[in-house]
Amino acid sequence: MLNAYAHEDADKLADSAARAVPVIARLIERARQEDVLLIYVNDNYGDWNSSASELSDRAMAGRRPDLVEPLLPRERDSFVIKARHSTFYATPLEYLLETAGTGRVVLTGQATEQCILYSALDAYVRHFRVTVPRDAVAHIHPHLADSALEMMERNMRAEITTAEECRL
Repeated sequence: MLNAYAHEDADKLADSAARAVPVIARLIERARQEDVLLIYVNDNYGDWNSSASELSDRAMAGRRPDLVEPLLPRERDSFVIKARHSTFYATPLEYLLETAGTGRVVLTGQATEQCILYSALDAYVRHFRVTVPRDAVAHIHPHLADSALEMMERNMRAEITTAEECRL
């Protein structure tokens, strides 16, 4: 979600993100209050020397800081940099989850039909249970997002729910 919204399809994604951001912000706050493991995983946009604070600064300087500010990671939040669509691909996420004894992941963010879908599949093949609150994910193409959520539910046994009903 640390995104400068300066790419192709950014406007479509931002429109959807505008609805998801307040919902994600409430889930983040719930996770903090309930002392649930919270791990940010964000694209590095090809900059392998980037950090959470640098990515945050770039996103805040972008076209839609209003979509970034409510979700900024705090100093103590775990932060993983990813290079591709999946949060698991070539990252230490699996190790972090396993060492914490986590058996289920709740995926929020963008884009439903890309990063969320691929992350859900990678979580599933690693034997993590997957939950996706449909109102806490943003998309570029609504019809593809709907199909992605259906695939996650049918093929990966993901629990598709709302943020309010989501168990953390």
